[in-house]
Amino acid sequence: MSTPDRRVALAVTAVGAAAIVVLVVLLVPWDPVPGGTPGPVDPSSVFTADQIARGEDYARLTRILSWSSLVVSLVVACVLGFSRWGRRLVLRLPGWWWVRVVLAVAVVELVGRLATLPFAVLLRRHALDNGLSNQAWSGFARDVALSWAVTVVITSLVLLVVIGCARRWVRAWPAVAGGGLAALVLATSFAYPVVVEPLFNDFTSLPDGQLRTAVFALAADEDVPIDDVLVADASRRTTTLNAYVSGFGDTRRVVLYDNLVNDVPQDQALSVVAHELAHAKHDDVLVGSLVGAAAAVLGVGLLALVVGVVGERRGVRMRDPEVVPLALALIAIATLLTLPVQNGISRRIETRADVDALVATSDPGAFVAVQRELALRSLADPTPPAWSQFWFGSHPITLVRIAIAQQLGEQMGEQMGEQGRGGASSR
Repeated sequence: MSTPDRRVALAVTAVGAAAIVVLVVLLVPWDPVPGGTPGPVDPSSVFTADQIARGEDYARLTRILSWSSLVVSLVVACVLGFSRWGRRLVLRLPGWWWVRVVLAVAVVELVGRLATLPFAVLLRRHALDNGLSNQAWSGFARDVALSWAVTVVITSLVLLVVIGCARRWVRAWPAVAGGGLAALVLATSFAYPVVVEPLFNDFTSLPDGQLRTAVFALAADEDVPIDDVLVADASRRTTTLNAYVSGFGDTRRVVLYDNLVNDVPQDQALSVVAHELAHAKHDDVLVGSLVGAAAAVLGVGLLALVVGVVGERRGVRMRDPEVVPLALALIAIATLLTLPVQNGISRRIETRADVDALVATSDPGAFVAVQRELALRSLADPTPPAWSQFWFGSHPITLVRIAIAQQLGEQMGEQMGEQGRGGASSR
């Protein structure tokens, strides 16, 4: 790698890293719980011994299968990326350079998907055996194929931007590609709710009634403007309960699973809705997208540095379609290594949403009840291994979330008591 090329790559890397640090420091809530985050409550105070044992047994096998799948996917990516096999594979593909890039992504992703398919089948069988899914195998196969296609499209767009810039701007391509990928990340996050999500679920408006009225009243109290609340037909795929916020600006949507709407009391459903409205209030999706855009800039800079050293030793340049397997391997490794940072940020954002939901509803009892139900319906491990939670946990564990609710409930009680005493003394 020539000195000018290296200087551009280093500058892009520095800009991306600095942007991430600034965004994280300014926008991530590092101390979201008044009085500090408490330790987890005793599992036996929330679940029975049988419920704890069942959650641990289900999670144990799930982790083994998931981690095995992860290892196999990394091995496949690295074998194709760091050996001559991947390069030879791409050299056999026909068409213009951009056609070969798309075909290379499709083939590499297909090989990885086929290699991990046995684990996906076993995980689904495990879910079926434990009542967590009622989806037919044909629906499962459709989801796998559709997920592969979506991954191919998005990944191809990323690499077409990078490789296209490398072909057009020989020395400045990391800077141009970094800016292009940052814009692509934001555009994808904006369009995802209306382009990709409908491929997997059908959405309808939450029907008129007490719950809809209460949701809009809660949104008004939290000062979150919403035009609608959507219900996803998730029950055809899973028996677990969930809700989420996606998109930002004109595509932002609050989505509830239909089984959450139909299977839990209204006060518990409102607790979940309040959590999602908190995400909307703080524009958490946009914050995540901005951090992702900065990470894309950092990633392009690092990719330029690594490919400049590793790739060219193997006769592969960033401008060549043959770089696709190497780039995918490097992306897979980087994704795994950065998971603790991503999930550490996510856990703090989710904790802030829990706190806001508790304050908005003033109902810690409903919060505790629905968290318990969410854990039971998903057979969540109440006490996962600490390192697993650190690396892969995007949300606080259930026992910590319940502890937060109890702590805030006590604080609310004390404040109400003080207000009551103040009112009595004034009289």
